[in-house]
Amino acid sequence: MSALSTRNRSLTEFAIGIVVIVLLAYISNFVHFRLDLTAEQRYTLDNTTKEVLSDLDDVVYVRVYLDGNLPMGFRRMKRELKELLDEFSVYGERMIEYEFIDPLAAVDKAERDAFVRDLYDRGLEPTNIQERDPRGGTTQRAVFPGAIVSYKGKEQVVNLLKNNPAISGEENINISVQGFEYTLISTILALKPIELPKLAFVHGHGELDELETGDIAQELVKQFEVHRVVLGGEVGGLNPYSVVVMAGPTERIPEADKLVLDQYIMGGGNVLWVVDGVNVSVDSLSQGSTTLAFPNNHNLDDMLFKYGARINPTLVQDMQSAVIPVNVALEGQDSKFVPAPWVYYPLLNAPSTHPVTRNLNLIFSRFVSPIDTVGMNPSIQKQILLSTSPYSRTLNVPLFINLRQIERSPLESEFNQSNLPVAVLLEGVFPSAFTNRPLSSLNNGQAFSFHEASVPTKMVVISDADIIRNEVSRRPDGAYVTPLGYDRYSRQTYGNKEFVVNAINYLNDDKGLMNLRTREFKLRLLDKTKVLEQRVKWQVINLTIPSILLLIFVGIWLYIRRKRYTV
Repeated sequence: MSALSTRNRSLTEFAIGIVVIVLLAYISNFVHFRLDLTAEQRYTLDNTTKEVLSDLDDVVYVRVYLDGNLPMGFRRMKRELKELLDEFSVYGERMIEYEFIDPLAAVDKAERDAFVRDLYDRGLEPTNIQERDPRGGTTQRAVFPGAIVSYKGKEQVVNLLKNNPAISGEENINISVQGFEYTLISTILALKPIELPKLAFVHGHGELDELETGDIAQELVKQFEVHRVVLGGEVGGLNPYSVVVMAGPTERIPEADKLVLDQYIMGGGNVLWVVDGVNVSVDSLSQGSTTLAFPNNHNLDDMLFKYGARINPTLVQDMQSAVIPVNVALEGQDSKFVPAPWVYYPLLNAPSTHPVTRNLNLIFSRFVSPIDTVGMNPSIQKQILLSTSPYSRTLNVPLFINLRQIERSPLESEFNQSNLPVAVLLEGVFPSAFTNRPLSSLNNGQAFSFHEASVPTKMVVISDADIIRNEVSRRPDGAYVTPLGYDRYSRQTYGNKEFVVNAINYLNDDKGLMNLRTREFKLRLLDKTKVLEQRVKWQVINLTIPSILLLIFVGIWLYIRRKRYTV
């Protein structure tokens, strides 16, 4: 073969290679391809996410306040979020735009403080981190692991960090990363200019008032059109509502109103039942140190039993409990309050096996009752959402409760009941609680179409109204609503708000969006002991092996080239 023909063939191969590269680059502008080799498919978007992104008709702008000199864990959060937003941008046909902002970038201290204060006032929750300074000391500064999402003139604040004090910082960051897709997609859906589903808080039977449910209602208005309704015995009055919340009734509910609720469920309505099994006056307890616990006569037992749940009129005590302030001063001395565990305030466990409760902090409760799942109806599936610790017990009522009981340390041997259910999810086809009952006197005497069985639907039964109740501080200038789940004595925020919002979203979910919360990214941490022991070994391997492989490759390439072009 002549040198000229060899040269021409090389030029031809080179030209073909250039054309192929150009064509691949051109095609890649229209075809998105990504190979996800991770075991949990962590870089593959859910079909629901792709559907939401492809339906955008305007730009979604995301301002992420996670930039600057960040610790390693927050840098990983930033990297994971940036990769997710890039993926969103591809499937959203460039309708997703974002920027990362350092909230502490301003040189002027007054300007920086004003910016940080504005972020806090808008709802971004800071977290304090400790850093080592060059002199060996430590300093604290605030990090805002959150974002503000804007769409069509509306915006919503998103706090990205799940801060559960019961687990390590690395695990909290990993849980936060797992929730990025669900958090951002649910925020975009809430901002879309569509007709919001309607949600009703029932009142008229001694339920929690607007202030006591003020914080959860304020959170729900981001996703629902929230109303407070009186049933009035009118069947069909609840039909416009996607979800109905019965929050803490203390008065006997008449049969006519129960029929309204029953037929709403038969038509496919979803109900969140938050019903105390036992009445206890916390005000009486704080003022007189003693109060009486007695069964709550709400008249819902027969309905709930028919649907598959029974709230027992007993009280739970749990060694895993919150604290209350107790005056330990002697008589005649100034008051001295110290926090002490109070077994009537269980801290409830939320299993990680269901999208409603996955990765939640402990749930704060007060004077809670156990729930039994009853009946063998195969059309109804039952799932426990909240339960007590392995060290709990129940007490029958009527029962006198005295604060001086705190002075007696609980004995572990007495707390011999484990994982008592206090919140249950029921799904399926429910029978009517009014089948074979006379109905002529109900519905205000008006005829209606009675349904004996429901279409497939869902309900959640919770046996403690305090799970949805926020504290209210009465002041001369008005009332102040404390965030739901915040405990002023331990200064910790429990998972109550997120649990209630998740439960309501699950009841209303017709897109399968809540399934995004079941995604799990395994935290694969290095063994620190082995890292220290084998540090030199792996440094040598990492420095020498790549160089040796490169030399071998170059040698093989030179040999092939010499063999090929030698005449």
